[in-house]
Amino acid sequence: MRWFGKGGACKHAPYVFALFLAVAPAWAVQPDEMLADPALEARARTISHDIRCPVCQGETIDDSNAPIARDLRIIIRERLVAGDSDAQVVDYIVARYGEGVLFNPPAKGVNLVLWLAGPALLLAGIAVAVTAGRRRKGTEVTLSAEEEARLREILKE
Repeated sequence: MRWFGKGGACKHAPYVFALFLAVAPAWAVQPDEMLADPALEARARTISHDIRCPVCQGETIDDSNAPIARDLRIIIRERLVAGDSDAQVVDYIVARYGEGVLFNPPAKGVNLVLWLAGPALLLAGIAVAVTAGRRRKGTEVTLSAEEEARLREILKE
């Protein structure tokens, strides 16, 4: 089977391209969920981008096909249509599902420990490395004359 034509281009390129399109991730937002008002839909997408799927944990609710993610997308759109501000919608979701649904939880309360743990552990690691380095400098080993003679014998063998 020849893969390349006369010009050197792959004659199967259209099929390969179609294959890549077929396996590309699709948005989980269904057409029946979208709002008719483009401004409200844009606000809903912005809010959804910061909300984590409670089931998937690593995906936004826009990317997730889980039923709970669909429910959250619908709730966001219902709240926006009802006239809530973006902050009110997020507060409603957090009150109902907890701060675990936020990709960037606020740095207050218990979350403050999580925000400060990374830098604190980094500083502690640097302090341990510096201390260990200083201790090593002062520990030079000196051999007695007998030990040096024995070492020379061993190295000659």
